[in-house]
Amino acid sequence: MTSNSDRLLSIADQIKKGVAGPSETVRTILSWFGAERRGHWVVKTINDALDKHNLITEPDFESTWIDGTVTFASRQSRLPEQILFDPTFRLGRLEAANKEVVSVKPNDTLDRVIALMLTNDFSQLPVMTGPRDVKGMVSWKTIGSRLALGKHCAQSKDFMETAQVLSDDVSLLDAAQVISNFDYVLVQKSDKVISGLVTAFDFSIQFKNMSEPFLLIEEIEHGIRHLLHGKFSDKELQAVCFVADPERKVAGPSDLTFGEYVRLIESDANWKRIGLQIDRVEFVKKLDRIRGIRNDVMHFDPDGIGPGNKRILLEFAQFLNRLREICK
Repeated sequence: MTSNSDRLLSIADQIKKGVAGPSETVRTILSWFGAERRGHWVVKTINDALDKHNLITEPDFESTWIDGTVTFASRQSRLPEQILFDPTFRLGRLEAANKEVVSVKPNDTLDRVIALMLTNDFSQLPVMTGPRDVKGMVSWKTIGSRLALGKHCAQSKDFMETAQVLSDDVSLLDAAQVISNFDYVLVQKSDKVISGLVTAFDFSIQFKNMSEPFLLIEEIEHGIRHLLHGKFSDKELQAVCFVADPERKVAGPSDLTFGEYVRLIESDANWKRIGLQIDRVEFVKKLDRIRGIRNDVMHFDPDGIGPGNKRILLEFAQFLNRLREICK
């Protein structure tokens, strides 16, 4: 099996010989490193490997949609200011921003517009004459308002309004404001091609997927604090703190970090005081796995976490909930 180092070495040698660097999807590059998502440590590992072989990707693999394509190039081909890390989360990283857009032409009939919107469950459709040429947007709102006012309209151009178009490198926060006001944005790539349509529904699903792990981790931490409540003195809790900070005051389990929860519970004597008749080693192993997932989640990434890790969080949160019910 070819290692990621061998792959990158081969690519670097190819570029040194004057051959254009190959293109790969971000997902493929992640698979070379045994990863599915761009977590903090995964990104660091890949960047370190690229640095080792004097390589970069264009565009940067961190800011591109996970199934988007990037091309390998020599780091020397770019000025230092051109390869600075960009921490902004861009609109172009969303899946919906990279899906083929269904559109109508200005002279298409209202019947065709309605048929497309009904059969695809769309709330709006762009009116376009080409992949780069947006004439406007039709929606149930624009159709209904004109019909209600008795306007005699027969073609899509009669029902359209100005389209909201944003570049794929606009930040998610800026895009969120436009989507909040207009319920959608059309996404335009650097070559002016319309690459996708992001709706309020797409945005809500995206943020649900990103926020769910945070909520599960909060639920797990609450469950751990419940297990520890009243079992240890403040002095005993202070003793498991990783940093000897004289200014730090520990007045209960909620003042400990997640890693300190693990440190406290992995002691056999402390485990007995908690009073759970289950295997301590397995519990600590699972808790430490949660800690690792938590570290990735707290670095907030639009890719979210993999389904396997989300399932681990959900199952452990449910397990702690059952414990609370039993111990009432």
